[in-house]
Amino acid sequence: MSEKLSYEEFIRKAIVSLRKEGYKGIHTVYSGFNEAFKKYFEGEDPIKVTNQLAQEGKIVIRPVKGGVMLYLTEDAPAMKGQGDEALKKMGLG
Repeated sequence: MSEKLSYEEFIRKAIVSLRKEGYKGIHTVYSGFNEAFKKYFEGEDPIKVTNQLAQEGKIVIRPVKGGVMLYLTEDAPAMKGQGDEALKKMGLG
């Protein structure tokens, strides 16, 4: 292997390569991302690294059943006001 990718390069490449047809993000567990990350970076913690990159605005993390979804910033679904949506469904908004 030549030069190792940076965390950000690896994660961006993983999101683009591992996402399924019609989806913009990847599930960290079901896609195999966590395992691949640990192998490539020799035991580094993918959660710590992805959280750091999300804080820096380089990727977007959304909690889902069984883990989280990772998105490229430009592909992330908008976070609608879920409270507003709930109120609307309840007929109160």
